[in-house]
Amino acid sequence: MPVDQLAPDILASEQAHLAESRKALQAMREHAQSLSSDAAGDWVSQQILQSLLDQRVAALADHPDTPLFFGRLDRNADDDLPRTIYVGRRHVHDGHSKPLVIDWRAPVSRAFYQASPGDPMGVHLRRRFGYHGGKLTAFEDEPLDTGADVGPSRILTEEIERPRTGPMRDIVATIQPDQDEIVRSDLGTTVCVQGAPGTGKTAVGLHRAAYLLFTHREKLARAGVMIVGPNKAFLSYISSVLPALGEVKVDQTTVADMLGTPGATEEPEVAALKGSARMVDVLERALWAHIVKPTEGVVYTQGVYRFRVADHEVREIVASLRGTTRYNPGRDALTQRIAHLVLVRMEQRGESPDDRVHDKVARSKEVKAVVESVWPKLTPQQVLFKLLSDPEFLAKAARSDLTAEEQQLLLWRKPYRGAKSAKWTAADAALLDELNDLMERTPSLGHLVVDEAQDLSEMQLRALGRRCRTGSATVLGDLAQGTTPWSVSSWETVLKHLGQASGEVTELTLGFRVPREVLDYAARLLPSIAPHLAAPRSLRPGAGSLSVRPGGSLTEAVTQALDKEGSIGVIVPDARVDEIAQELGAPVLGPDSTEDHRLLVVPASLVKGLEYDHVIVVEPADIVAAETRGLARLYVVLTRAVTSLTVLHDRPLPEQLAAG
Repeated sequence: MPVDQLAPDILASEQAHLAESRKALQAMREHAQSLSSDAAGDWVSQQILQSLLDQRVAALADHPDTPLFFGRLDRNADDDLPRTIYVGRRHVHDGHSKPLVIDWRAPVSRAFYQASPGDPMGVHLRRRFGYHGGKLTAFEDEPLDTGADVGPSRILTEEIERPRTGPMRDIVATIQPDQDEIVRSDLGTTVCVQGAPGTGKTAVGLHRAAYLLFTHREKLARAGVMIVGPNKAFLSYISSVLPALGEVKVDQTTVADMLGTPGATEEPEVAALKGSARMVDVLERALWAHIVKPTEGVVYTQGVYRFRVADHEVREIVASLRGTTRYNPGRDALTQRIAHLVLVRMEQRGESPDDRVHDKVARSKEVKAVVESVWPKLTPQQVLFKLLSDPEFLAKAARSDLTAEEQQLLLWRKPYRGAKSAKWTAADAALLDELNDLMERTPSLGHLVVDEAQDLSEMQLRALGRRCRTGSATVLGDLAQGTTPWSVSSWETVLKHLGQASGEVTELTLGFRVPREVLDYAARLLPSIAPHLAAPRSLRPGAGSLSVRPGGSLTEAVTQALDKEGSIGVIVPDARVDEIAQELGAPVLGPDSTEDHRLLVVPASLVKGLEYDHVIVVEPADIVAAETRGLARLYVVLTRAVTSLTVLHDRPLPEQLAAG
């Protein structure tokens, strides 16, 4: 019987397996819900166990709009696993522990992404499923043991190109071999991914987090995993990816929220200077400059006896501690060592003081007074306030690391009255974090995923590096999309300041999301913004996906886009957001936006990391003129389209675009 006549029966059989799997998942969830934390004993243990049970129940939630599996492997391998396995977003088993769906992260599932006719990896047939909503609609078989080229997958291509609205989807069904290699990198390896637009670098980073949580569940449950994005709109966009993969216990934040939301702005050249790693030594000197040479010893009185610690002994303690410990532990150690010397004097007089006496001496006003005069209690804000408001103090701390002109640039023109009233900037927040780490060690996470890393300053990278000091990181970005005054020019620099100099740098240049016609158009800007990068390539020709309209009507372009399926982003110069939103009667994407709308007016400064099926760009020349790295911003803007890009302009286009 011909294969096409068999197709309805095969699809019906696979639908039946999907229905059985959904029923089994529901049973697994109901079983998890039935478990009680009462047997854990004490109240604290009960709370911990209940939290774990709640996470388990959440992870077993079904998503009716997506099938539980998207692929099948018919295997030749002789092992304990079934000859036929279904690959999906999570593991599902029946009441007898028979696996109905194997998690895509399991070692055996790797063949779904990596197997080929040249290396079938023990698989003689790979089947891909097409689906709509939660229903299987098609399948496609790829024989891998014949040695013949299987050719491009129609189902894979259609899934990549499928229009979408709302947040980012997972790409678990479409991960490519080079992406899979990154996703399955070892936990101990920091991976830096240079990814051209549309190569899926963000999704790869998120899937690596999910893979590491699956493979090193216990370790990372203790140490923690965090996703760091450029803004809250971006975090909202990616928020559903990990929960769809069953990972509900992953923190997401922005650099601003991690370091403290700033309340002030400053000139770009000032922010760039504060973001330089040259500030590290300046901050360290500024902090330790608060320690002064002891001029007095300690006289502790107990009854009729006086116990003396000479000034030279205090100096010796200070000298031994300074620079060998963090500031606050050093201060505590100074207190304890002075108290210890007092107890030595007591013992020399024939007494037998115990720990209670030691604590009493350490808390005494005599010891506290000397410690405070020599090694004062400080906050990071007090140190930075003095540094930015006192020219003489700044000059001493800066030495030759900053020129006189740079010192003048750093100083506040109108100093605040005190550290508590000061309004700190985003660049200040990274300096305060550096100072805080000099005073108290910053806790480290198990793994950190950092997106749009090319836009981070050296000091911000150091702040993030402290949070994976004993762990690892996945660093994502595109050097061509650097839009800040301090954007880096190499990933080696990023890894160095992140404290992960031994990390691996890999590159994704093959795009799957942005049509080739659109990507080639945007790539005309590359020689001006990142001449050392190779031009990205797209698998999708996208004929007719680009329209450049001088004097074109915005209303007409939006109307045409609304007639098509998918999301629409009208990307405009920031200064014209309100005007165009009013003209279209459309909502505006804000820095903290979490709302989902099919049509959005998007400020050019916020679009990085986002994508829309149809993008309409208004007045590229104004986008370029709005900031120092305007051409890089325009490159970002032009590469947000998944299906079509329409460019509307009354002013002349930048010469790089017009030249083509």
